[in-house]
Amino acid sequence: MAKTLVIDTSEGTRIPFLRGILTRSLYEAGIEFDEAYEIAVVIRQEITSLSEISSQQLRDKVVALLRQRSLQEYIPAYQSTGRIPQTIMVQDAANQATPFSRSQHQLCLESCGLSPKSAEMATRSIYQCLLGDGIRETSSARLGHITYDYLKENFGSEVARHYLVWVEFTHSGRPLILLIGGAPGCGKSTISTEVAHRLGIVRTQSTDMLREVMRMMIPKKLLPILYTSSFNAWKLLPLEQKSDLDQESRITAGYRSQMELISVPSEGVIQRAIRERVSLILEGVHVHPSLIEKISGNGDVIVVPVMLGVLKQDMLLKRLSGRGKRVPGRGSQRYLENFEQIWTLQSFLLSEADHYGVPIVSNDEKEKASIQIMRIIIDVMQGEFSGSPEEVFGYEG
Repeated sequence: MAKTLVIDTSEGTRIPFLRGILTRSLYEAGIEFDEAYEIAVVIRQEITSLSEISSQQLRDKVVALLRQRSLQEYIPAYQSTGRIPQTIMVQDAANQATPFSRSQHQLCLESCGLSPKSAEMATRSIYQCLLGDGIRETSSARLGHITYDYLKENFGSEVARHYLVWVEFTHSGRPLILLIGGAPGCGKSTISTEVAHRLGIVRTQSTDMLREVMRMMIPKKLLPILYTSSFNAWKLLPLEQKSDLDQESRITAGYRSQMELISVPSEGVIQRAIRERVSLILEGVHVHPSLIEKISGNGDVIVVPVMLGVLKQDMLLKRLSGRGKRVPGRGSQRYLENFEQIWTLQSFLLSEADHYGVPIVSNDEKEKASIQIMRIIIDVMQGEFSGSPEEVFGYEG
């Protein structure tokens, strides 16, 4: 198929029409990506028989289609440069100006507990409002206050307060230590990755990896309990430690023995993050609620423990069955063969979380579980941060 050339006489250019360029232009104007792409496809079909078209004629076609689809409010932003809307520059406290990033702004809103869809809608509306008011440069303080006011008006005082708390936390420089525990198959790694993305945390650590490092340093003959799964660790306990115990007590005793070994490097990783003042997510079956007691004495760090669980047996079985497909090296057969032990271990971990007052999150669906964890984090932070909008942003709207 021959390319239709777009002629721009003012710049003396002749470039092929590309749906991706138009899609990006419409997306930057505030239109959702799927609809922007659909519009670009329609435009491509309309001009496919033309060998060339002027940039002004192309813009007129796009504007007409936007009106036809009742998207008139996006026309000024789309027309602001003819291709890509003018950039809004945001100046920080150090007087460094950077382009307004919709993706970063949206992630910030997700960090304070909004769903991705709500966060995208809010960011798009704020961006459109700035363009509509002719704002091409603003301060980060003013942008923060505008965002706070928008959230308060459209989502309520509680959501606006969450945003305020999150911004105050990011300004404080204090590290966040998020501890995510749970039995095998409950989705710890998946949720940790999702939450790390939303929070912008680059340092994550699994206790499985710490155990693997210990295995390389300590011979199997010396500590055989390191070389087995958490739900089967009881099999390597000395006979005198397990002879008088029922099966449930054996499983929990074996887990505790292994967990206490892994808690040493776990604590080391946490203390390193605290010294370097960087946020960290530590996840794994060995993240026992008692771990918080070993770091709670440091008043500068924000520590948030969470226990994940899959409360329906059939769902946990399905998760374990899929492990071999998602992570071929781990397989699924041994998990299925030991399902009763895993279920018993999960019951123990959930009881321990309840005993220590650690929030329990049911991971039935990744999106809901991630949002719930974000809100738990904000709830903890509300006890640490209480600044007013003027204090947090340093700007009186």
